[in-house]
Amino acid sequence: MLGPKAVSMAAASGGKVRSLVSVSRRLSTQQPSSSDSPPGSQPLATPERKPRKDPSSYSVLLFPGQGSQFAGMCRGLLKYPNVREMFAAAQKILGYDLLSLCLEGPDGELRKTVHCQPAVFVSSLAAVERLHHENPKAIESCAAAAGFSVGEFAALVFSGAMNFSEALYAVKVRAEAMQKASELVPSGMLSVIGKPQAQYKHACLQAKEHCRSLGIREPVCSVANYLFPDGRVIAGHQQALDFLQENARRLHFTRTKLLPVSGAFHTELMELATEPLREVLRQVEVRQPEIRVHSNVDGKRYMNPSHVRTQLVKQVTLPVKWEQSLHEIYERTQGKSFPKTYEVGPGRQLGATLKKCNRKAFQLYTPVEVVATEE
Repeated sequence: MLGPKAVSMAAASGGKVRSLVSVSRRLSTQQPSSSDSPPGSQPLATPERKPRKDPSSYSVLLFPGQGSQFAGMCRGLLKYPNVREMFAAAQKILGYDLLSLCLEGPDGELRKTVHCQPAVFVSSLAAVERLHHENPKAIESCAAAAGFSVGEFAALVFSGAMNFSEALYAVKVRAEAMQKASELVPSGMLSVIGKPQAQYKHACLQAKEHCRSLGIREPVCSVANYLFPDGRVIAGHQQALDFLQENARRLHFTRTKLLPVSGAFHTELMELATEPLREVLRQVEVRQPEIRVHSNVDGKRYMNPSHVRTQLVKQVTLPVKWEQSLHEIYERTQGKSFPKTYEVGPGRQLGATLKKCNRKAFQLYTPVEVVATEE
C-alpha cells in the first residue's frame, strides 16, 4: 500500500513548478463576487443579461494518450518557461531522467507503459507552455478540455483540478499497475476500421468463442476505444485478436493493425490496476475543474472532485468513449460557429479523429508541435 509520505514527497519535489497557464486562465475567468458590491447596495431585481460570446472566440484543448510518443519529442519545447523545471521535478518523482528518454529514446524503452505514460503527460503540459507563450489568448479563452486515456490527467492539471507533481505521481502508479496487469496473460490491442455493416460487439463474441475452443476459460475481447464512426480499437487476449485479423474480411473489417502496446488496456484484464490507482487518488488533492473537462468513461463533464476520482479509476477497465466526447464538445445547431481547437502534445492522432467526427470543427484545428520548427 502506498503511504502518504510518497505523495507528499511528490508534491514537495514539484513545489517550484508554477505553470503560467493556470495563473493566466484563472485571471481571465474570474468573475466579480457579491462581496465586491458596496455595503448596503441592493441587488437589481432584473439583472442585465450578458450577451453570449461567439463560440469562435473560445478554444478547446485536446491532450493525447499512450501511443503518441516518439523519440525526439520535446526538443522544440525546452526554451519555453517552466519546461525544464517540469522535467527536473519529473526526474525526482520518477527516479529516472525522463527528458533524456523523450529526446533520445531508445524507442523500445519509451514505448514501455511505465515510461510512455509519464512521458506523454509531461510533454503535453510542456506543449501547453509553448501555446501560452506563442498565443496566450488560446489559453485565457479556453472553455473545455479533454484527454485521451492518460491524457485526462494532463487535462485535469491544466484545468486546475490537480497539482502537476501529484498528478504525475498518480500517473506513475497507474502506469506501473497497468504494466504489471498486462504481463499476466498474452494480450494486446487491435485498431479496426470497418464497413458500415460491421458489428464489432458480435465480432468480439465470436472471438471469445474461438478462445474458449482453445481452452481459455474466461476470454476477454471488447471494444476498448471508440475513435470515430467505423473506427474502433478492440482489446483482449492475443488469441482473440489473431482470430479477428484472420477473419477480417468476413467480419467486414477493411483494415486491422496491431498497436505497439503491451496489454489490453481499457478492458477487464486491467482490473488488477484499479486498486493502486484508487489508493493514490485518495491521497492526492483534487479540486473542482475551472473549465469543462470531459471524461473518457461517458463523454460527460466532470462535476466535482469525487466524480473525478471515481471516473479516473473506472476509465482503466472501461472503453475510452472519445467519439462521444467529441460530440459532447462540438455538437451545436446548424449555423453556429465552432471554437478553435489545439492538440497539445506529441502527434496529431486526435486531430485525425476530429476530422472524421466533425469536419467543420476540424477547420479550426491546430497542432502544437513538440519538436523544433526551426533548427
